[in-house]
Amino acid sequence: MTGSQGSARNMTRRAVVAAAGGAGLAVALTACGSSDDGSTSVADKPTGGEGGAGAGGGKEIAKITDIPEGGGKVIGDVVVTQPKPGEFKAFSSKCTHAGCAVKDIANGTINCPCHGSQFSAEDGSVTKGPATKPLPAASITVDGGSIKIA
Repeated sequence: MTGSQGSARNMTRRAVVAAAGGAGLAVALTACGSSDDGSTSVADKPTGGEGGAGAGGGKEIAKITDIPEGGGKVIGDVVVTQPKPGEFKAFSSKCTHAGCAVKDIANGTINCPCHGSQFSAEDGSVTKGPATKPLPAASITVDGGSIKIA
């Protein structure tokens, strides 16, 4: 093999490796990135958000006693609220304005510390900007004393 042939073969190998790496990165970004509709992952897409009594699959994320009435709790990438006694809702914990994690829930409001956006603990709607889109609902079930993410 001549020097130019070996060099061409290495260039081709590099191109293949670079293309494969780029494709892998594109897949990873697609899986973890946000879309134009404001949803950020499969778990964050609106899917109901209202938990009801009854048997349900999924991973337990909290006990109903962990979620204060009129408030809520941020649990990973989900915020679970109890706007009324015995009524549990769940939303993405990622603010729709700039992607910051919401931090606290008080007096029926989910609060983002980054720019002051506020969302209703009842339905995730914006109650104070700069956010303009509601928090996407997350699907949960209430099974006995457990809250499970679907």
